[in-house]
Amino acid sequence: MPNQNSTHSLAMPMWKKAAIGLSILIVVLVIGGIFFLPSPKKTESAIVATPDAHGYPSVSASRLDEPLLPIQMPTGLDERKVALGRELFHDPRLSRDNSISCATCHDLARGGVDRLPRSIGVGGQKGEVNAPTVYNSSFNFRQFWDGRANTLEEQVAGPVENPVEMASTWEDVLVKLKADQRMVAQFRAIYDSEPTAAAVQNAIAEFESSLITPSRMDRWLSGEADAITSQELEGYRSFRRHGCVTCHQGKNIGGNLFQRFGVMQDYFAGRTVDDADPDQGRFRVTKREEDRFVFKVPGLRNVALTAPYFHDASEATLEDAVTKMGRYQLGVDLPPEDVQSMMQFLHALNGEQL
Repeated sequence: MPNQNSTHSLAMPMWKKAAIGLSILIVVLVIGGIFFLPSPKKTESAIVATPDAHGYPSVSASRLDEPLLPIQMPTGLDERKVALGRELFHDPRLSRDNSISCATCHDLARGGVDRLPRSIGVGGQKGEVNAPTVYNSSFNFRQFWDGRANTLEEQVAGPVENPVEMASTWEDVLVKLKADQRMVAQFRAIYDSEPTAAAVQNAIAEFESSLITPSRMDRWLSGEADAITSQELEGYRSFRRHGCVTCHQGKNIGGNLFQRFGVMQDYFAGRTVDDADPDQGRFRVTKREEDRFVFKVPGLRNVALTAPYFHDASEATLEDAVTKMGRYQLGVDLPPEDVQSMMQFLHALNGEQL
């Protein structure tokens, strides 16, 4: 009877040893691949664009590390409200003497502004501050230079009753609109009521929400490498290098925070400024000392079209505005070549459809 404990009886054929060795090698390679092979590179198509709270598509930008965010035309707006809001935006009946409309100060053919240091209201009265653009205003986290309005609807309500702007009352405005049967029919169809102050404000706000101006810079931010010129790209690099993106970033390249005007130098030195002066900025709203000379940072989209600049319209040219920002906000005298370069970049922010 063979000895079952003998070495000879336990000897394994060479072909079986080779098969086991090959199996072990395959297992090692598979496990190694799981743990050590590089992960598949994420592609832009893996990033899904979904609408945000305002109906704007969140952007599947390839340049996800940029402080600027590209924009797209909004979706989800009520086109009936947009159409009615457009009509109301251009309707002078919102003013006391039927002489001016929203479009008088926010001319859509001129970058959404009137290009005046101070807008002219009813009776030739001048406004307190330089009118900001209405384009892309839905991206602002507050409205007006001092941020006193939280929403576009609140912003719409202000000028109607401002004594140096439209100088009217909502009661008078509604009397005029209710006398227009065609207008009443539109409100009934959309809001199931006659014209009301809230409905007028909502319709105009819906129209203003449609005033979005994608630019060549947005195409570059979304991955289109040749959408801007090499000079404009260098200007953007300079804009980043000098720290302008600290305040001017996001979708509107500003408009999403408050900042003191004169961070590095006293911008208001030598001015006589009382507590009611618009130079006080947000202080007029909050009465808090820390808000004195603090303003909403303006968005820079279409900035090349919206001279004069700043709340006080103190600079007539974009070049002078950039230079002043360097001095008062950054504490540097920007080299002239950098100013010119950044101006090239700022022109790339103009809406392509304007």
